[in-house]
Amino acid sequence: MVDNVAQHFRPNEATFLNLAEGLVRQVLDEYRPVLTNFLNPREIYILKTLVNQQDDLKVFQYGGYQNAENQRLLIAPNYYEPIRDDFDLMVIQIKYPEKFATLHHSTILGTFMHNGIARQSIGDIIKGEAETWYFVATKAIGTFILRHLDHIGKAKVRFEEVMANEIAVVDDEWTIINTTVSSLRLDSIVANGYNISRNHAKQMIEHDLVRVNWTDINKPDYVLAINDLVSVRKYGRLKINELNGLTKKDKWRITMAVIKK
Repeated sequence: MVDNVAQHFRPNEATFLNLAEGLVRQVLDEYRPVLTNFLNPREIYILKTLVNQQDDLKVFQYGGYQNAENQRLLIAPNYYEPIRDDFDLMVIQIKYPEKFATLHHSTILGTFMHNGIARQSIGDIIKGEAETWYFVATKAIGTFILRHLDHIGKAKVRFEEVMANEIAVVDDEWTIINTTVSSLRLDSIVANGYNISRNHAKQMIEHDLVRVNWTDINKPDYVLAINDLVSVRKYGRLKINELNGLTKKDKWRITMAVIKK
C-alpha cells in the first residue's frame, strides 16, 4: 500500500508512512479499532489518505477540544461508533502565580521533554484568556504529570484536570489567501504569506526562526506540502490548505491560511 502512495509524499516522510501503514494493517487484520498517539496536521493528512483507500475502514479524530491542531486518530472497522472516552485524553490547566511568573509555550513543552515525556503524548498547549494555560495529554501521561511535576521551568505550578468546555481559548483568526508563488520552497511561502522579501525570509529560516510541523527547519529550499504548519517567530503561523495547480508560467496556485501577530 505504501509503495502506491509514497510517490505523493516526501522521502523524509517514509518512516511515518510505514508506521501509518502498519496501523491500517493492524485494524484490517484484527478487525478492531486502533488509537494513534497525537499527530500533527500533516501526519493526520497522510494517515487519513491511507485509511480512505480502504472501503472497510473509517477514521475519527479528536484533540481534546474543538479545532485542536494536534489530534489522536481512531482507525476503526465500519461497524464501530466511537465515544469521546475512546480517545483517552485529559485536559489540564496550569495554575501558577501570574503576577510573579510568565509562562511560554516553549518553556512548558521543554519541561515535559526534560522529564522524559514524548512529544507524541502531548497534544496542543493552549494560551487562554488572562494568561491562563492549558494542555491536552494522553490519560497516562496526564496522570503522571498531575502526580509528579510541580514546576514549569523555575516557576512553581499546580496542575489541575478540567473539562474541555472549561478552556477559555483565545481564538486565532486565520486569514485565507489565494495566491500564486514561484515555488513551494519554504522561503517563498514565508515571504508571500507575510509580505516580506524572500531574502529576509531566507535569513530567518537559516537562523532557526522558522519551524515546520513543530520541527526546526533551517533549509530555505525545503519544499512544503498540503497541511504543513509553519511557525515564524514574531510573525505568526501559516499553513497550506490547497494546491490548485500550475499557471501557464509554471507558478503554483495555492490557498493558504495565515495568522499574523
